[in-house]
Amino acid sequence: MASVDVVEVRKAYGSHAVIHGVSLEIEDGEFVILVGPSGCGKSTLLRMVAGLEPITSGDIRIDGRVVNDLPPKDRDIAMVFQTYALYPHKTVAQNMGFALKMRGTPKPEIDARVKAAAEILNLGAYLTRYPRQLSGGQRQRVAMGRAIVRDPKVFLFDEPLSNLDAKLRVQMRAEIKELQQRLDTTTVYVTHDQVEAMTMADRIVVLHDGHVEQIGAPLELYDRPANTFVAGFIGSPAMNLLKGTIKGDSVVTEDGIKLPINGAPPGSDGRPVRFGIRPEHLTLGGTIPAVITVVEPTGSETQVFAKLGEQRIVGVFRDRISGRAGEALPVGIDPRLVHLFDQETGLRLN
Repeated sequence: MASVDVVEVRKAYGSHAVIHGVSLEIEDGEFVILVGPSGCGKSTLLRMVAGLEPITSGDIRIDGRVVNDLPPKDRDIAMVFQTYALYPHKTVAQNMGFALKMRGTPKPEIDARVKAAAEILNLGAYLTRYPRQLSGGQRQRVAMGRAIVRDPKVFLFDEPLSNLDAKLRVQMRAEIKELQQRLDTTTVYVTHDQVEAMTMADRIVVLHDGHVEQIGAPLELYDRPANTFVAGFIGSPAMNLLKGTIKGDSVVTEDGIKLPINGAPPGSDGRPVRFGIRPEHLTLGGTIPAVITVVEPTGSETQVFAKLGEQRIVGVFRDRISGRAGEALPVGIDPRLVHLFDQETGLRLN
């Protein structure tokens, strides 16, 4: 196991900068997830930690040692790719033990390590099979097994579940989290799926356009997003963000609708803001005049898309709702659950 420190790391392709001075401290044994939309720089950052991409400036340290100029094989890391990257002509056992074979590890030790990893991943019955004879989930386990047998200081995962169907993704993310807790190995994991990040990470790093927007525990980011980007990215469905102006103890929308707040920041009367409320924090039966546009029952809950004046909102309710488009659906808001953000900068105010 080892710590990973990213210190003021920058990456540019010619004059085009893609990573802008990112700093990050990952503790020994921690599970950290880099999350953000496509093109935000998360995979580039992971590849720089792995040594697959040179850095433009800054330092990357693994276990306290600067590894900027070390090739991947000398960094004592193991990477699991989105595409599995298995050798089609080798069996599961040969795939899992290949890196050890290249190191010159004795065959009895390779066999013992492969067998131990196969037991952890329930692959014992598949060791003589070839990748073409496996399902997507089984191939992903083989890729993970190949990483485990190397006993690295750090695991790196680059969107490992994106090729799997929805049901298998749920199963596999639980398996990866359980595996990480069992092995207690420092893990850096990249995904664009914020639900994956919320359910698996010890800490989440939210990236946007090569900048770190916020770092924190999953519920910390959910409860107190630092800005409108994080507020809109963390949580599913995304937080409702309504334009308005602070007037006394309310935010008044552009359509004149009053929304309650739990006290305004000092000197903010008349300030343009974004009023944030999570869909699951809306309640049925209130004084706020929403109008239904679409009702989506999912079984355990109902998602209702609606309009508040000319602004769109979504609510998630445990009740079963049979309303139709155009019908009124008055909703309530607990002021204690409201988030306020500056309309110009997007930064949190409360």
